[in-house]
Amino acid sequence: MKPGLSLRHSQQLSLTPQLQQSIRLLQLSTLEMAQEVEQMLDDNPFLELDAEAEQAEGEAHGLGQADAPVSLGDQVSEAAELPPSPLAQGPGAAAESEAATGPAAESGSDSGNESGDEMVALDAGWEGDGLVETSPDDGEWGGEAPARQGPGGDEEGASAIDLASEWVTLQSHLHQQSLSLRLNDEERAALYFLIESLDENGYLADPLPELAEALLLQEEMARGQAWPEPLRFERQEALLQLLHTALHWLQHMEPAGVGARDLAECLKLQILELRNSPAARAALAICEQPLELLAKRDVKRLVVQCGLDDLLVREALALITRLEPKPGRRFADLQRNIVVPDVLVSATEQGFQVRLNPEVMPRLRVQEVYASALRGHKGEAAQGMQQRLQEARWFIKNIQQRFDTILRVATAIVERQRRFFQQGELAMRPLVLREIADELGLHESTISRVTSAKYMATPFGTYELKYFFGSGLGTETGVNASSTAVRALIKQLVAAEDPKKPLSDSQIAELLKAQGIECARRTVAKYREALRIAPTHLRKAL
Repeated sequence: MKPGLSLRHSQQLSLTPQLQQSIRLLQLSTLEMAQEVEQMLDDNPFLELDAEAEQAEGEAHGLGQADAPVSLGDQVSEAAELPPSPLAQGPGAAAESEAATGPAAESGSDSGNESGDEMVALDAGWEGDGLVETSPDDGEWGGEAPARQGPGGDEEGASAIDLASEWVTLQSHLHQQSLSLRLNDEERAALYFLIESLDENGYLADPLPELAEALLLQEEMARGQAWPEPLRFERQEALLQLLHTALHWLQHMEPAGVGARDLAECLKLQILELRNSPAARAALAICEQPLELLAKRDVKRLVVQCGLDDLLVREALALITRLEPKPGRRFADLQRNIVVPDVLVSATEQGFQVRLNPEVMPRLRVQEVYASALRGHKGEAAQGMQQRLQEARWFIKNIQQRFDTILRVATAIVERQRRFFQQGELAMRPLVLREIADELGLHESTISRVTSAKYMATPFGTYELKYFFGSGLGTETGVNASSTAVRALIKQLVAAEDPKKPLSDSQIAELLKAQGIECARRTVAKYREALRIAPTHLRKAL
């Protein structure tokens, strides 16, 4: 084969660093983007927050510059904090830990729930609307955004995150109660150890012998040598007895049921807190039986195995259903579950207004002093700094592009689902990603990534953008019904059913068919499970 030269024309798509950054920024969640901004502020000297404009707007909103007061939750947490367990240092450590359990140690800091502008986690991507030209205008973007309300502001303007940060944790709540108990140092340390060993539901998942062994190992590590075999066994038994005593104190604390090893014990502890009645005694007998019978509400087998009459078993089951299976649920970290919407929708006389949430929009600008000092300089060092300046400009522009794309998609969704914003979820129409993609001139996968885990605050609540998309189900009129609307209708039918004769999936399918919606029984079951609606036998009133 004879070698030779030839020319050939071809088109090839190459992702420039600027476009790659645009895609990456749109893929980041709101919280991740805030962290990216903080990282860029630390790394790039040409990028800064527009603090002057934020301070001026804060003064315009009447925000003082005084130090923020300590929240009630922080005060309770500080009062409840206890020192590390002196059990890890062996029996002789009680005297050394006396100072640690005094008032000074009890007023330590517990910053488990910090307040701040924490955003909800998102996961989205973007293929781009086109390149953004570099502009010599280095002014800040997002200047119309109002200043954020700090925790020291008035209560009416406090954000949900600020309110959640004052929530007391389960451990802090229990530590606060333990301060009123008359315990010696070892008992207090054992109780502290058990409280810290609870899971988020308030259960003690690890067996006491394993916890005693863990404490014994900590003691040996603190001593620097293992206990001799006879003494080791005696010490382990002493620690186990100490933990049993501490568990007794723990299980008598509020909330009732805390410190239980399983569900049956949790229910028993709560029943024992009730007044002694025939229904309470029957409930205790039921909790002694396999929990499968309780879950299935198998009244006939419970009557036989407990030796009780039918009416008393039903009263006991009704009592058990009012108990809390997860005592630590109300102490859950609400801050993790807070949804900070990216888009706000409000009703006006002209229609619905769609705007970005100013709380999630960073306020950035290029450092003019450094940028001016760099002009006119040449050389390798200056060239490297010019590149960092360009990165700062592109970072600002790409953030603007990110929010503009989100706003365009959200506006198109509101236009397509106008009936939802007027009448609610029963009026939701079928909508697929391709419709929005064709309208905005974007790729379908781009719309999918933009709408993933991004949220919109509406007059009916806060929803993920993907919530407004749904497939269509056939109807007798030939017009498709949105799967979201069908789920809402199923929820409405279940809410209106007779508790003594709940609707089966087949009956719900027949009722939907009577309204002109073709929905199979399996589809009804799938939607019911997605709505977390229990099956028929569990919804039946006792």
